[in-house]
Amino acid sequence: MKRLNQLFSKKKKLTVEFCEKNLDRFLTEENFPKYHSFFNEKNVVYKEYECQSRCKECKKSPYTIVNGEFVAADSSEELLEKLKGYQR
Repeated sequence: MKRLNQLFSKKKKLTVEFCEKNLDRFLTEENFPKYHSFFNEKNVVYKEYECQSRCKECKKSPYTIVNGEFVAADSSEELLEKLKGYQR
């Protein structure tokens, strides 16, 4: 029964919130298609804000807020991998 639940369970809904300035600073053109594909998945709700009042973190590295939890990474590639990990 546990195996059936894994096969047929719905993916958790992810609310992903970004700071517009942070995206401009760290998202590269080569990563944009990968992010775009991720944001178009059915269970992902993407929101972009002009500012999230996290200026210290915003200047240091790419970050996002996932379901209310702060998530940072060393690169935009690493951040996307962390985001994908929330879907598992």
